[in-house]
Amino acid sequence: MKQLATLLLAVLCHSASASYLPKDISSPKNIIMIIGDGMGPSYTTAYRMYADDPNTPEVESTVFDRLLVGMASTHPDMNTGYVTDSAASATALATGVKTYNGAIGVDANKKVVQSVLELAKEQGRKTGIAVTSQINHATPASFGAHNESRQNYDQIADSYFDEKINGKFVLDVMLGGGWKYFIREDRNLVEQFKDAGYQYVDELTELDAVKVGTPLLGLFADSGMPWALDSVNQMRLATLTKAAIRQLENEQGYFLLIEASQIDWAGHGNDIGSAMAEMHDLAVTLEWLEQYLTKKPDTLLIATADHSTGGLSIGANGNYSWSPKWLKNLKASPAEIGAQLVTAKNRGALATDLLGFELTPEEISSLSVIESEKPRPLHNAISKILDSRSNTGWTTSGHTGVDVQIFAKGSGSERFRGHLDNTAVAQTVFELLRGQ
Repeated sequence: MKQLATLLLAVLCHSASASYLPKDISSPKNIIMIIGDGMGPSYTTAYRMYADDPNTPEVESTVFDRLLVGMASTHPDMNTGYVTDSAASATALATGVKTYNGAIGVDANKKVVQSVLELAKEQGRKTGIAVTSQINHATPASFGAHNESRQNYDQIADSYFDEKINGKFVLDVMLGGGWKYFIREDRNLVEQFKDAGYQYVDELTELDAVKVGTPLLGLFADSGMPWALDSVNQMRLATLTKAAIRQLENEQGYFLLIEASQIDWAGHGNDIGSAMAEMHDLAVTLEWLEQYLTKKPDTLLIATADHSTGGLSIGANGNYSWSPKWLKNLKASPAEIGAQLVTAKNRGALATDLLGFELTPEEISSLSVIESEKPRPLHNAISKILDSRSNTGWTTSGHTGVDVQIFAKGSGSERFRGHLDNTAVAQTVFELLRGQ
């Protein structure tokens, strides 16, 4: 009898603990998930050198170093191969399921699979996306939509309005680019969202004036937003992030997906100048979030990349050096410089001004001999000048299959340590959402 009484007492105490003690701090109320699209380990290493103070003897650490907890593998469904695209990898990070390249929120058999963002909405949390691509691009779409092909941009945009969870829109906040997909001849989704009670803004400067706590749609470009180097506000990802969090904070918690989308685009273009500017925008965003978390112990920050792009090499041609100083004074992106050079009367003088350093006769000649009326050849020539000056190398204009880093801080962050598959990142977030 004494043993039975002891057992019953233990059960009662356990029940009381489960019912009345505060929720385990490892189960976060808010989850902020960040994807640096295309940001393999060479990008964070290069950024450390780019951000380094040359007047000190040491190479200073960055926010990426402070938050680093592990690594993740990125391969898609093995019927596709070892190298992923952004859709398959984002679907893995969003749903915990491997799929084929091009898939948005569906498995290898094209069956809809739930995302962590959708579970958060189902639980009554607010949800949002803040990205520098169009908001219906592969990564944000994989968290908030389902489609057999990432190329079906109009269908994905439509689904943001048409699909509901418990009678509510999947996304409370949507910030990024995408006018041409949301304001079309066949359908004006902006007007439909406004009629449904969403605030709408199309200038970053308007974000400070929106009513806090209400649904928000912000579109700031026809497709993807301008490069950081070409933006009036070069910290546009940080601006989007702060605005999204202001709108999402509430008693039930929130899930926010942030994407530094154009690191990947710079990698595809083998454009080291734009790549470092995009990395800086992300670093400033992470630094702000670091401070935000000091006041929000119930919040998890988890950041990673979907894959690496371009095969970026810090050092090239057998030369043991890398010189990021040539990337520090750019007044515009190489793409914008190339566009301006098409009609320039003196290409050497204009390029010198926009690059922030004096070109050699050989470099001026490499620009002068280009007769194309299209900006891309001149864009490429500018990027090659920057590669040569900095001694940067690239192996591809596409993706590579290398592992990527995992960064985390806050409630539950210890569960992302070590090596994980990208699907395990999502599975762990599912567990944290469910309090497991």
